[in-house]
Amino acid sequence: MPESAQTVFTHAELSRELGVSLASAVVVGTIIGSGIFLVPAEMMQAVGSAKLVYLAWLVGGLLSFFGALTYAELGAMKPQAGGEYVYVRDAYGPLAGFLYAWTWFVIAKPASIATVATGLVRILGTFSIFSFFSDNAVSVPFSVTWGQLVAISAAILISVLNYLGIKKAGEFQLVFTILKIAIILGIVIVCFTARNAGSWSNFATTFTGAKGGIAGFMAALVAALWAYDGWNDLNMVAGEVKNPGRNIPIALIAGVATVGLLYMLVNAAVQYVLPASAIAASPRPASDAVAVVLGPLGASIVSAGMAISMLVTLNGTIMSGARVPYAVARDGYFFRALADVHPRFHTPSMAILVQAVLSIALLLLGGNFRQLFSLAIFAEWLFYMIAGSTIFVFRRRDPDAPRPYRMFGYPALPVLFIAAAAVLLFYTFRGDWPNSLYGLLVIVAGIPVFWFFRRASRG
Repeated sequence: MPESAQTVFTHAELSRELGVSLASAVVVGTIIGSGIFLVPAEMMQAVGSAKLVYLAWLVGGLLSFFGALTYAELGAMKPQAGGEYVYVRDAYGPLAGFLYAWTWFVIAKPASIATVATGLVRILGTFSIFSFFSDNAVSVPFSVTWGQLVAISAAILISVLNYLGIKKAGEFQLVFTILKIAIILGIVIVCFTARNAGSWSNFATTFTGAKGGIAGFMAALVAALWAYDGWNDLNMVAGEVKNPGRNIPIALIAGVATVGLLYMLVNAAVQYVLPASAIAASPRPASDAVAVVLGPLGASIVSAGMAISMLVTLNGTIMSGARVPYAVARDGYFFRALADVHPRFHTPSMAILVQAVLSIALLLLGGNFRQLFSLAIFAEWLFYMIAGSTIFVFRRRDPDAPRPYRMFGYPALPVLFIAAAAVLLFYTFRGDWPNSLYGLLVIVAGIPVFWFFRRASRG
């Protein structure tokens, strides 16, 4: 760390407020967004049978679990704010760490927040009472819809919640994650206990228009991995987890395992009610399955559950996002104000505010921010792979360093996780190579920015 970076530190520090239950809620609540309600259709279109859909869910869950085990060791060993930034910085140097943080701060997290907030509005828009969301609220100097304003309001409110303290944000995450799980279990129970509305024979049905083959299975696996994405966000707030050597591994392992079980149950419930062809044709398979049992009321219940799910995901995304620019600023490689810690609330207050401003800017752009999000996807998974690989560096370079948790299955399991990330990168690049290439250009654009701040910190 540059000597002059010491001037960055404020008197206040982040406080360790997240116990194991709140940390677990960060994992579970952030992972379960709208994906489980939507991707069964995409997966069925890719493979065409319930057996292969389940295989994709199982493989995706195991690979995510292997990643969680890897990050459990890394998080317990280096329980500092910034998570992946810290691992990449310590393993491969400050430039590599900065390029990760640059990509995260400039595009990845603001676009993720904007995407989740917009998804929340789209789900609410399915209710007739909110049909006005598509109308313009402002026309001059440019048009802004009521839906955009609601999405911006959601981003602001959750940012304020996180500004006011990690414990408040964590308690919100816990309460609504429990509610989210209850809704998911309710969907499962409704589907499996419905009279004359389901059949085990549906598990043997097929969709003849599926892509099929290795390419089809890989497409289904990628969809499953997207649905599992978000478990790594806990490591970003590792500096605020109580007893991190114990609680981070427990939260990651138990959280990913819980999500995997819930995903399998929901998929089974949908498959029990709907044949393969109906799942493949449905934009919202879970809603349609419950609607078969309960009618329009059932679809509304699922939509409400999706809205709650997106709100919890938004909270976890905002919570984790601000810790990376905070960490890199404390090292002296970014704007010093981003390292400010609120003296009363003990949160990275300026980083949260700037992150909110960037997210609002993307939301005001409307649909254009989606291209930015697509641009960031390739870069995100590239750094997931790089961060996971640091476990080999630390095991070799620092064999005697304290490790409160040593992952099971080393080195085979982290190799499988890294290989899965590489496969996902390949299919992401092949499916959207222009935006993937632009994502790489964004990373490279961070190099002169790094050298600017490095010279400034040494000056």
